[in-house]
Amino acid sequence: MANSAQARKRARQNTKQRNHNTSLRSRLRTAIKHVRKAVGAADKAAAQTAFQASVGIIDSIADKGIIHKNKAARHKSRLSAAVKALA
Repeated sequence: MANSAQARKRARQNTKQRNHNTSLRSRLRTAIKHVRKAVGAADKAAAQTAFQASVGIIDSIADKGIIHKNKAARHKSRLSAAVKALA
C-alpha cells in the first residue's frame, strides 16, 4: 500500500491510465472483430469499409504505445490479406 502522498497520487494516476488503456485496447479488439465478421460473412464491401476504419484505430493505438508498432503492422497485414482474399 502506498504510504507517501506522492505514492498515493501515482497509484491514482496509474489506475486512471490503466482504465483508459483498457478501453482503447477494447476498441482495437472490437474493430478487428468487425473486419473478421464481415470477412466471415463474405461481404466484401462491408469488409473493406470496416478495414479502413480499423486501420486508423490500429495506427492511433500503436502511436500511443498501447501496442507495439510491429503488432499493429501484423494486424493490418493479416486483415488486409483476409479482405483481399474475398475477391
